[in-house]
Amino acid sequence: MANAGLQLLGFALACLGWIGFIVCIAIPQWKMSSFAGDAIITAQITYEGLWMSCVMQSTGQMQCKTYDSLLKLDSTMQATRALMICGILVGFFAMCIAAVGMKCLTCLQDDEVKKAKVGVVGGALFIVAGLCVLIATAWYGNKIAKDFYNVFTPTNSKYEFGPALFIGWAGAALAILGGALLCCSCPRRETSYPPPRGYNKSAPPAGKDYV
Repeated sequence: MANAGLQLLGFALACLGWIGFIVCIAIPQWKMSSFAGDAIITAQITYEGLWMSCVMQSTGQMQCKTYDSLLKLDSTMQATRALMICGILVGFFAMCIAAVGMKCLTCLQDDEVKKAKVGVVGGALFIVAGLCVLIATAWYGNKIAKDFYNVFTPTNSKYEFGPALFIGWAGAALAILGGALLCCSCPRRETSYPPPRGYNKSAPPAGKDYV
């Protein structure tokens, strides 16, 4: 029963992480304009995401524009997009496979060994999805940090980490943790020993005949 509870907890955490992936890729706040200088005009805030860039006025009005061409984007942006999409797709298949291997469902109930293996496969896919998102967000964040500390970057062109990066890191951590719990919930194989051989106690011991 405790094993089933651990499996259910891992599945719930991994699903929350997958929802975090979708929120992370959808919102444009991957990086936001920095206020690190003295002569910075704070009348507007610029956000940039994977699909669009937005400008928020001091009145609270936000205007967004999608990127015109995929070929104009740098390699970091294209790789981040690819990794995020891969993470979401792998996470979706992991969620479907792990649901089949859940002990609280009746799928594959006749074969418990196969059901446990299916659950482990789902957990491994969740870990792969979490690693894809973790690599994508860490790569993008590393580029933001390099540009921020670059002395040749103008002060009004520097950016800081946006909320989307933190959501992506949290979602990746939940997916990896949930996938690990799903893998750990697999029951251990019991070592089977051959049955002990019986001895026939009724047979009298062989004796020698004396003449």
